Amino acid sequence: MNERDVLLNELAQGLRPMSEGIEWFDGLSQEEQSEVLLFLRHHCVQARAVAEDAPESIRRSGLRPTHTPAVLISRGRIDEQLGKIAGLIPLDERRKAFRLLIAVITIADARRRERFCSGGCSHWWHRLSAVS
Repeated sequence: MNERDVLLNELAQGLRPMSEGIEWFDGLSQEEQSEVLLFLRHHCVQARAVAEDAPESIRRSGLRPTHTPAVLISRGRIDEQLGKIAGLIPLDERRKAFRLLIAVITIADARRRERFCSGGCSHWWHRLSAVS
């Protein structure tokens, strides 16, 4: 666990405002932003995101359905689409991708927590609210 991991999980759990996350993300180099997006994509898959998460993720992220990341997540296999979203290059699209991937993790991890971790688990990120 490092500072970045904690910050991203706090964003996903609503323990930090997205405006703070965007400010942090914008302060990263392009290479660091790409690393963060790939990290988020990996964790979306690990949290078992499903295609049915797309509409609610788009809504929660505040994106319009016509924004590139929203269009991508709505088409095809979710694991492939998440990879495409994480690989977006223009800064404006990376910001949107960041917001969308945080929303996907929020939904998928909440479902995982409810189904598999409600009786307790060893996931450190599921104990953040108790620590904060």
